[in-house]
Amino acid sequence: MTFIYEKLLKPVFFLQEPEAIHDRMVRLGRILGAIPPARWTISLLYGYKNEKLRQTIAGIPFDNPVGLAAGFDKDCKLMKIMPSVGFGYAEVGSVTAEPYAGNPPPRAYRLVKDESLVVNYGLKNQGALTAKQRLAKRFRFPIGVSVAKTNKRFKNDEAKLKDWIKVITLMKDSGDYLTINLSCPNTWDTTNYCNPLRLKQLLVRIKKAKIVFRTPVFLKLNAELTPKQADAIIKLCKPEQWITGFVISNLVKDRAKLKLKSVEHGTYKGGLSGSVVKKKALALVRHFKKKGGKRFVLIACGGVFTAKDAYEYITAGASLVQLVTGMIYKGPGVIKEINKGLVALLEKDKFKNISQAGRG
Repeated sequence: MTFIYEKLLKPVFFLQEPEAIHDRMVRLGRILGAIPPARWTISLLYGYKNEKLRQTIAGIPFDNPVGLAAGFDKDCKLMKIMPSVGFGYAEVGSVTAEPYAGNPPPRAYRLVKDESLVVNYGLKNQGALTAKQRLAKRFRFPIGVSVAKTNKRFKNDEAKLKDWIKVITLMKDSGDYLTINLSCPNTWDTTNYCNPLRLKQLLVRIKKAKIVFRTPVFLKLNAELTPKQADAIIKLCKPEQWITGFVISNLVKDRAKLKLKSVEHGTYKGGLSGSVVKKKALALVRHFKKKGGKRFVLIACGGVFTAKDAYEYITAGASLVQLVTGMIYKGPGVIKEINKGLVALLEKDKFKNISQAGRG
């Protein structure tokens, strides 16, 4: 399936602006998701199930470990179709307390030679109230809800914290798990809540607000954390039993140390996704696994294009993986290929289940 996509469809899609083709695919996916025969047909083409891939993480059953990362289904429109495409789960959003129309377009660019995207949407979404309404139904597989601070200029730190508490309170029980996105690099306000001092402020405010979480909670981190910052985050979060784990990682902002083949990248504003993220994200997964042990569940995101990529993250300590850019470059058939490839790798290493691969 990926061969057909890469040879026939991708050349046509890549003639169009990235945001335009994304919007068209979302509209198509929403239509197909509303038609049961269409869902069934797509499942025949793209679905794949194997007992070796099934596991329960933080009390949530997953048919396979490959999920759709936040940022693709910004407004919770594709939850009916994504199980048919082969994903084991999906993360929607990021959702903010207030709607935001997005940063000025154009907001996405392809770096084809690097298998990367430059993304500058700036948390474009229709807001928490709309998202909460769309998430009121139950769906066929696990849904994670990513939340973030509204992309606007705030008067002071107190206003920022109030916005955080508002969106967390509104969305905390809307999905099977919640992700608090601390690390979007494309906002007006550049306050970084991956900074341990800022994170401590947020954790204190959540405790002060007496928020009760009924589902697992993950913190989404950026890929550019230093080992010292990572250790400080682990130390802060260990006593907070409501924190289940981390999503590692978000877009890469600093391009200085990236050996990019696409020379035109310098004219594009935004964070980078795809293959260029993997080295940093994989190192962070290993660090958090080594220092955090079994205390935290890790979800890996960044540069997942093949079963080998996913398996590297899983054997490094991640329980689940997420992708978006891999699907854009290789098509929806890549999910099935990754899952089938994971089974082959498990059998090669004599593991009976995916959960055994990351125990070390």
